[in-house]
Amino acid sequence: MEGERGSSPTKHWYSVWALPSDDVRDRVKTLMDGLRSEFGGPEFEPHITVVGAIYLSDEDAVQKFRSACDGLKAYTATVESVSTGTFFYQCVFLLLHPSPEVVEASSHCSSHFGYKNSSSYMPHMSLIYGDITDEEKKKAREKAVILDESINSLSFPVTRLALYKTDVGDKTTKSWEKVTDCELIFS
Repeated sequence: MEGERGSSPTKHWYSVWALPSDDVRDRVKTLMDGLRSEFGGPEFEPHITVVGAIYLSDEDAVQKFRSACDGLKAYTATVESVSTGTFFYQCVFLLLHPSPEVVEASSHCSSHFGYKNSSSYMPHMSLIYGDITDEEKKKAREKAVILDESINSLSFPVTRLALYKTDVGDKTTKSWEKVTDCELIFS
């Protein structure tokens, strides 16, 4: 009994993702597959990171997620451009318009998780993860617009959030798994 009291629950890295509807998921997945065939990188589900990686026990993560979902409404996300970043998990992505609803969803969920980001929230949906050169990123960005000419004007409802186990050390993303999700409704 003494050992149980002294042991702490197992912790993992978790993230909260906004998931696109199935039609948008399929469209973005096709674009991701086309880019990955030329530029490489791991396969992962299309998503908007709402809360970045945070280290929690399983029970705590699920409880905080359920609490965050309560009262959160569905919202619309709109693509501004295909953009590139400076690190592996933001290699080539769809930059989303930081509308009040998009920013508030992240702020709301982050507060429930006690998550503090060192930089301001940049809503985006990654297309490929990787460590590729700036020249390759530029080519990938151009190819994205060729593969899906209207991707820069995509606007879609976000009606589902998901809690994912996302070990940030696993660049293959093979260990990443959905734990639970919740439906959001428009008010």
